[in-house]
Amino acid sequence: MATKVIFRTVNLDCSDAHAMARFYGGLLGWEPTDVEPDWVLMRDPGGATGLSFQQTPDFVPPVWPEELGRQQKMIHLDLKVEPGEGQDEQAALADAVALALSLGGTLPEPQGRDDLRVVLDPSGHPLCLFLV
Repeated sequence: MATKVIFRTVNLDCSDAHAMARFYGGLLGWEPTDVEPDWVLMRDPGGATGLSFQQTPDFVPPVWPEELGRQQKMIHLDLKVEPGEGQDEQAALADAVALALSLGGTLPEPQGRDDLRVVLDPSGHPLCLFLV
């Protein structure tokens, strides 16, 4: 029998693991599955890849948009926005952005496309809320 390797979790270093869990949990509808003082694990209830957040004392948030010589993003998450029944796509995207902002995210400028919005999570990691 061959060894099998399974992609299970994306771990994000951050300034506050619990703030990150509140943000992503609220955005995705997930609950923490394991909590420690400086680390939180969240599993997708549907069984897909989960997220965890590791608080690091010297965390430096990435700069967005990127600037030469400044901390660069190492990863960003793409989160699909699905409109509700009968809901306009742009209204759904606006609702998703409003939810992200209410959970501690920020909306940087510039925003370059109509079908997605870049949002910064509470630790400054960029993520894309997209329609397509």
